[in-house]
Amino acid sequence: MAGQSHTPPGPTTIGVDVGGTKVAVATLTGAALSASSHEPTELSSTEALLAQLTRLIQAAGPADAVGLGLPSAIDAATGTVRDSVNIPLTNVPVRDELQQRLGLPVVVANDAQVAGLSEAYDEQLQLTANSLILLTIGTGVGGAIILGGEIYLGATGAAGHLGHQLIAAAFHDGVPEHRDDPPQPGTLEALAAGRVLDALAIERGYADGPAVVAGAQRGDAAALEAVTILGTRIGLGVANAINVFDPEEVVIGGGVSAAGELLLAPVQQTAARFTLSGLGIRTTIRLARHGQDAGVRGAALLAARSPASL
Repeated sequence: MAGQSHTPPGPTTIGVDVGGTKVAVATLTGAALSASSHEPTELSSTEALLAQLTRLIQAAGPADAVGLGLPSAIDAATGTVRDSVNIPLTNVPVRDELQQRLGLPVVVANDAQVAGLSEAYDEQLQLTANSLILLTIGTGVGGAIILGGEIYLGATGAAGHLGHQLIAAAFHDGVPEHRDDPPQPGTLEALAAGRVLDALAIERGYADGPAVVAGAQRGDAAALEAVTILGTRIGLGVANAINVFDPEEVVIGGGVSAAGELLLAPVQQTAARFTLSGLGIRTTIRLARHGQDAGVRGAALLAARSPASL
């Protein structure tokens, strides 16, 4: 009947979003996501972190499966974390370890990948974009590729490192500048991460990125300039994504997205200028809609969509 909606029943899954400062946990039943609980991430050792995750998942209550979003490079076939940023997980078979401790199916993916999965679905868990590119602009720049409502993992599970695309390059005697440690010069992460906004803010007399965003929202010209510079650089990355994928949506998330339309406008304008003619005519560039819940929601949704939970 018109005006009514029906959400089909589904499994109950637990989503876990693991970051360098906190762990968030929430439960997804059907399309209903519980309020998330948080506590500081245990960083003292691998075993201490695994024990913390086990305890938090068990406290979340009975469930059919568990999904984890980790700031890590993950082997999709085995659920092994190859390397991590800011957490003590390197060459750890996280999926198998937690399945053994919990007695539940466990699915693991990169944190940006699960956030991208969340953004492809609405509050009723209906797919809204068959092809979606997510850029998360925080301390670094992460990304996700969602195709057909599923995370595109690539050959090893690590697809979506969009922060490492080149949007500029410096050449010396015909050779592009290179560093041993990432991010490389000229990459989106090197030129548009949250720490870059901090630097732009300090140059203009503000304490940090959030302060310069607040100044821009008050209409301060110098602060607006800083946000516009960042948005212009992000727009180059968005243009690259559109030129490669021609997606239905490109979504900007992460802490920097708090700048809202002040950031989005230069992103959209720059992307339009640098997208090839005929591409992107059906692409919507927007801000992320799930905010701080994107990680736990996407992780729980990943678990709900896994064969083991169906």
